Amino acid sequence: MARQDGRIPLLGYADRLTVRPGEEIGFKVSSHGPAPFDAWLTRSITADPNPDGPGVVEEPVAASFAGRYPSRVQPFNPGSHIVVEGAGALDLSRGGSVEARIWPTLPADGREQVVIALGRLVLMLDGSGRLVGRSGEAAATVSEPLKAERWYRICLDLADGRLSVSWEALPHGRADAPRPGARGEASVPATETVSPAAVLTIAARLDADGAAIDHFDGRIEAPAVRDGGGNTLATWDFARRIESLAVEDAGPRGLHGQIVNLPTRGVAGSLWDGTVFRWCEKPAHYAAIHFHSDEIVDFGWDDDIRWTLPTDLPTGIYVCRLKCGEAEDAIPFFVPPPKGTRTADLAVLVSTFTYSVYGNHARPDFAPFWRDRFRDWGAYPYNPADYPEYGLSTYNRHRDGSGICHASHRRPLFTLKPGYATFGYGEGSGLRHFPADSHLIGWLHAKGIPYDIVTDEILDEEGAAALDGYKMLTTGSHPEYHTANTLDALTGFRNAGGKLAYLGGNGFYWKIARHEELPGAIEVRRAEGGIRAWDARPGEYYHAFDGGHGGLWRRQGRAPQLLVGIGFSAQGQFEADAYRVEEVAGDAPGAWILEGLEAGQLLGDFGLSGGGAAGFELDRVDPMLGSPEGITVLARSAGAPESFVTVPEEMLTHITTVNGEPPEALKRADMVYFDVPGGGAVFATGSITFCGSLPPDGYDNPVSRLLERVFRRFLA
Repeated sequence: MARQDGRIPLLGYADRLTVRPGEEIGFKVSSHGPAPFDAWLTRSITADPNPDGPGVVEEPVAASFAGRYPSRVQPFNPGSHIVVEGAGALDLSRGGSVEARIWPTLPADGREQVVIALGRLVLMLDGSGRLVGRSGEAAATVSEPLKAERWYRICLDLADGRLSVSWEALPHGRADAPRPGARGEASVPATETVSPAAVLTIAARLDADGAAIDHFDGRIEAPAVRDGGGNTLATWDFARRIESLAVEDAGPRGLHGQIVNLPTRGVAGSLWDGTVFRWCEKPAHYAAIHFHSDEIVDFGWDDDIRWTLPTDLPTGIYVCRLKCGEAEDAIPFFVPPPKGTRTADLAVLVSTFTYSVYGNHARPDFAPFWRDRFRDWGAYPYNPADYPEYGLSTYNRHRDGSGICHASHRRPLFTLKPGYATFGYGEGSGLRHFPADSHLIGWLHAKGIPYDIVTDEILDEEGAAALDGYKMLTTGSHPEYHTANTLDALTGFRNAGGKLAYLGGNGFYWKIARHEELPGAIEVRRAEGGIRAWDARPGEYYHAFDGGHGGLWRRQGRAPQLLVGIGFSAQGQFEADAYRVEEVAGDAPGAWILEGLEAGQLLGDFGLSGGGAAGFELDRVDPMLGSPEGITVLARSAGAPESFVTVPEEMLTHITTVNGEPPEALKRADMVYFDVPGGGAVFATGSITFCGSLPPDGYDNPVSRLLERVFRRFLA
């Protein structure tokens, strides 16, 4: 894919999502101008564009960076590949060969796909999937095209004044694969001597400007360069340092390479036979890298603004606002208090991992008529479904059909913009993630409840110490993605006497890994079960970043019920129902939460998220998965809309479930409370749409009053 300049006139992102007072942040902007753009700072209170809701509310904040900046277009270049410097040592002027094992995924894609390029010496596929070797102006092409998702050994050879290229089929379990040993070859006179090149590239080549083009889609293994006598000059062993951004040359010159745009490692190679499932145990079976022509995790833009936050900047959610002519953009970031301090008794957990993982999710059900609602509301105008070239989310697939398993915030994320609406149908605002969580932030401001921002990045890096001194922590609507460190920190806080409010659904669900060398990079392996947009291939359930098993936390013995008493149970369209208050004894734990409410009464039959407080994704109690004894079910969703389904990890057959309850009975949200030995307590709502019922009637409604009762008690 060629270098892109983008179609959006003004767009930016920050190099960090979490930044404390006294630390520095960089804002990276691409503006088509030609006039300069203006930048200023606001504090975000709400991010809902719905005119029937609170609106997008921001407070101006003085900032030293505020001012006017020259416009410039910053390019970005998708496509994962490897660059090897110092390739001038690979002198093939007297003959030699270039070879690799490949597993193409889009061989007949109508474009050239380079496997290895060493200056004017190129081993590649043409637009119909035929293997081609080029040496200067000479080109040899094998007539029979390669098949998709089959392993081949390919080779370009220079000897006796001729350029030869060949492929050989490797053993493969598919019945329609070429028989092992099947060959294709071609040969032409070599018309010029090959000059040493300074750079070798794998899975792409560099154009005259140094931009990577003609990217390969598929897996490459064991690329090597040999001299005319068959001696190895370089051989890159992708089984080494799988967790890193480096590729090691096992040859005599140590020409190590650097990965660009984070292709997928820890994937099955040509030797994988199902005898191991963790790449750490037999790395030679995972000696392949899967490259994608549309992969991009870091746009690599230069800073237009660098700003050191004042040491006295209050904790909160801030937005760098941009404007150039009629074009506007906004770059949110999250400011906790200085390390080791707190300014409130309440910590609000911002789920930056989840925001990143969903970043630029192009929904498969996106419909053109949604744009009408977004336009009429003045919502954020750009949608990933219309601009896939900016990189999609881990809920989408690459062009070759493989699942996107990497996420990053070091690129423009439309879904992280104030005023972004996910759904263009149904009742309410259709918000998710950052804009949806602003319903809670707006409520806290309306109720005058002081809070500190704490992000999951901080919990992962600092552990439970980041929560020292807080009486209470609350989540937003969807804290779905977690590391072991974040779960440990939340559990430690709760067990040490902290009060925990879980105000969402489908939380604490997927396990992620963070890359040690690439800030902001996150890996997801969708293994073994769960509601998911794609599934990991057999043998590829373990993260490349850290070697840990991926998939659901439930599959690792850490079901959400162990932390908050409830866990994911059902999902449907973006619609919702009310809760129905349960019959609760007056001396039951948490009975005080239902003050003024009667058994059977509906609670939350309204809201800006799906029209009700209990909807979209629902969590329920399950003692088998760790819901504690003494848990009180305060209310249950009154019913599940017709579109709702029981999540697959609950189903054994089409009629039987893991815990024995009927499938229909599992389509529910349980609002619960339980005490924890040591003085801790948990209040959990079990619904993604709960916070959307806080704003109606000026934040003065039964759902708002119930939650205020919980917060006041927990903070007392």
